[in-house]
Amino acid sequence: MNRPKHEAPEQTDPGQRTRKLRSPLFWAAPIVVVTALMSLLAALYLGSVIDPKGSLRDFPIAVVNQDEGDVAPGSDQRQNIGDQIVDGLVAGVPADKVDLEQVGIAAATSMLDSAEVYGAIVIPSDFTKRLMILAEASVVPGDVEKPVITVYTNPRSGTFGTALVESIATPALATVNEQVGAQLSDQVAAAVGDTPVVGAARLTLSNPIEVLTVQYKPLPDGTGNGLSAFYYALLVILAGFTGAMIVHTLIDGMLGFTPTEFGPRYVHNPTVEISRLQTLLVKWGVMVVLGFLVSGLYLWISHLLSMPLPNALGLWMYGAFAIIAVGVTAMSVLAVFGSAGLIINLIVFIVLGLPSAGGTLPIEATPPFFGWLAGFEPMHQVFLGVRSLLYFGDGGSGALMRSVTMTAIGLLIGLVLGLVVTRLYDRKGFHRGVADQPTPAASETV
Repeated sequence: MNRPKHEAPEQTDPGQRTRKLRSPLFWAAPIVVVTALMSLLAALYLGSVIDPKGSLRDFPIAVVNQDEGDVAPGSDQRQNIGDQIVDGLVAGVPADKVDLEQVGIAAATSMLDSAEVYGAIVIPSDFTKRLMILAEASVVPGDVEKPVITVYTNPRSGTFGTALVESIATPALATVNEQVGAQLSDQVAAAVGDTPVVGAARLTLSNPIEVLTVQYKPLPDGTGNGLSAFYYALLVILAGFTGAMIVHTLIDGMLGFTPTEFGPRYVHNPTVEISRLQTLLVKWGVMVVLGFLVSGLYLWISHLLSMPLPNALGLWMYGAFAIIAVGVTAMSVLAVFGSAGLIINLIVFIVLGLPSAGGTLPIEATPPFFGWLAGFEPMHQVFLGVRSLLYFGDGGSGALMRSVTMTAIGLLIGLVLGLVVTRLYDRKGFHRGVADQPTPAASETV
């Protein structure tokens, strides 16, 4: 049966088919590409998570010393044990791994509210006074309580970040407790002279500080213990990335540039006379509509699943903006690089994006390479914005603005890349092709 030239691929002779199948490159190309891509996945994903403590660097924890000091028993010398504890913490925690930021209580609260720190160690104003009362109570009967140091973890900054704060603060404060206990025991012994100190009192003096670990503003139910922001950000990236791939394929099929397969059949529409730039503009237009639609569907589904949405309008607007930015950029890459753009998009948005997102593991607990990636990788920027809107309501201290700015830069790069290169292709005559015999209807072949 005769077929129009544009409806079916040109048939090859059996000899050419045999030569093609016997070509080493025919078999090697897909094997090499897939093997290289999967190796990159394994190296990046495993390399980012296998040793968080060993990779730890500049992990921010606030230290608040409100201690006003007091006079030691049997002496007129004023002491401030809080200052000594802070000095002990600074000396006992590796400076290259943990960044202990000594701030006031108001600044610490602000930093916790915006996820600038993963936790805070707070020494109260009457800390030394309570220690002195404890020391006196070792020889004078009376009710007494141990002075308390509170370690605040920040669950809104991430579940693993909370665990890291506890793993850092617990041994450091245990060492400080031992040192303060030894100092306090010596002071009491010097003050009472030959008067014996009972065993229970000595035991209390050797371990005089009570350390309380408390969650700062615990997350409500329905947040996946702090993982909902990461998965929502992943959904946003996937909507832009996979949405762009689907829109690109469907529109190219409907415009007649590629066949569309349905099981054992395919439809190859007549090719429409349209430039590369015009085609890209059409795809961008579809992506804009999809951005607002899919972002709204995400919110509706989240509501049905009882996920807290403190700023639903902001999340809808930013989600749509991020989906559009990712989709526009992904389509521009496809327009510039053709089929190879699929692999480029996969590497940029998924392969490099997931391990540098900071959603499951703090960026400060990954190798430095991932910290560098986080400076510009789309998934990290989207995660910061989504986390701000889901957990901090108004976006915290500049986190949302940073996300919006970086997303806008990404969108601008995608727009410029697509407009400039497709226009250049059109001017150079690299047209996508025009049907030799255009017909009004599609044709099928089995």
